[in-house]
Amino acid sequence: MVKQLQPRERNIQEIVDTVREVAVGRQDSIGDVTLRAGQTTTVVPFQNCSKDCRVFLFPQTANAAGAVATTYILRADIIQRQFTITHASAGSTDRTFSFVAIGG
Repeated sequence: MVKQLQPRERNIQEIVDTVREVAVGRQDSIGDVTLRAGQTTTVVPFQNCSKDCRVFLFPQTANAAGAVATTYILRADIIQRQFTITHASAGSTDRTFSFVAIGG
């Protein structure tokens, strides 16, 4: 994870180190979520989410890959500090996705 600089940061080494981390791909816009079993929505609290970002899901288990066709995020379900995934109800407890929330 990249260190979050404070608006008044003046230490040039802290700024350079943070920029270097971003340049090699470090970011605070990724995470993992497991869909709730027996439910049709899963709310994901995510500090760096805003109403103007976009969220992309990537299946990490076989059951998650099987759920891709019925798993989505409506634009209206992306709000400040969280997003909601809509999905089919299933008994499996291992429908795990990685996500990236970018923009906004």
